[in-house]
Amino acid sequence: MVSSCSVCVKMTLTLYYIEASPPVRTTLMAIKALGLQVETKRVDLPGGEHLKPEYLKINPLHTVPTLVDGDFIVWDSHAINCYLVDKYAKDDSLYPKDLQKRAIVNQRLFFECEVLFNQSFTVLAAILRHGAKSVTKEHEDKVLSGYESLEKLLKLSPFLAGNSVTIADFSAVTTVTSSSILIPIVASKFPKIAAWIKKMETLPYYKEGNQEGLDILDKYVKDKIASN
Repeated sequence: MVSSCSVCVKMTLTLYYIEASPPVRTTLMAIKALGLQVETKRVDLPGGEHLKPEYLKINPLHTVPTLVDGDFIVWDSHAINCYLVDKYAKDDSLYPKDLQKRAIVNQRLFFECEVLFNQSFTVLAAILRHGAKSVTKEHEDKVLSGYESLEKLLKLSPFLAGNSVTIADFSAVTTVTSSSILIPIVASKFPKIAAWIKKMETLPYYKEGNQEGLDILDKYVKDKIASN
């Protein structure tokens, strides 16, 4: 795995975040895996803090996570994680420099974004933003289709992009564990996904990076359903 970064004693890294967000948790996993010391600033999305002029100056698209590294600003968890590994990691295991290996990681990242996250976001947004009380059959089918594709990829290797964990695993696991709040991953139907999640849960930074925020999201979703 990746060892702690020796240059992170004194840093100017600041992460704008909210705990429950899957993309934020993706970046938190990368930060913890790299052993980085990062100042965190919580953005109150329900309170509209992300739309205030102060935040729009930092990120005009008003999304989280957003990373500030000195005078450099980058948002989108995929871009942030690639940047952090390239700049601060002691080795390239999380995001290989070899072009072919990196291409596989990139492909899996694009798959996570375009397939898994889009489907998960649609399902969660229906509950959290639009007052739905349950998941529609159409939405469920799309998420299950994403699970089926992920299952196929995990038949090729124990981790999403090869034999060891990469940032592609961080992105995918935070997304599918979020969608599984509403559409559970049944181990008998998706054995590779279930086994992969168990492997991810054993990582020393998984609990703090993903599980704590996932628990917050789980409660928020179930409270929303009860109140809708």
